[in-house]
Amino acid sequence: MALRTLSALPGFSDSAFADRFNRIDRLFSQLTGDSPVASLPAYDLKKVDANNYLLNVSVPGWKEDELEIETVGGNLNISGNRAENESQDEQGWIYKGIRRSDFRLSFSLPEHARVSNAKLESGLLQLSIYQDIPESEKPRKIAIENANNVIEHHA
Repeated sequence: MALRTLSALPGFSDSAFADRFNRIDRLFSQLTGDSPVASLPAYDLKKVDANNYLLNVSVPGWKEDELEIETVGGNLNISGNRAENESQDEQGWIYKGIRRSDFRLSFSLPEHARVSNAKLESGLLQLSIYQDIPESEKPRKIAIENANNVIEHHA
C-alpha cells in the first residue's frame, strides 16, 4: 500500500509510459504481495477555494456499507471490502472482466486538514476536505525599517 500526498501532480497512469509502468508494477506486486498501483481506484483532487478541496474516488458498483473512510494520525484511509456471496455470483458467467477486488487508498493530509463531508453518488465517492490554517501560521508581511523611512518588503 503506497501512501500518497494530496497533490495536483498526475499519476503514472496518465503518462506515455503507462503500459510499461503497469507491467513492472504488476511484476513487483506479485513478488512483494502488495496491490498493484494500477488496480487501485482512480481519483481526482480539486481545489474549490483557499480552504476547501474536493476528492472524488471512482468506486462504481460499490455500496456505502462496503466502503470505509477513516483518518488516523494525519492520514486519510479509504478502503473497500466486498461483502458478496461468491458461490451465487460465479454461476453462469462466460467472461468477467470487471475487477471486483478489495482496495485500500491512503493519503497524507496536510496539517490542519479534516474531512468535513463524504457522500456516494453515481459511482463516485466525494469527500470534502477543509483546511483551516490558524492566523499565527499564515504568511504575513514584515516592514523593513530604514533610518530615514520605512520600506515595506513584499514576501
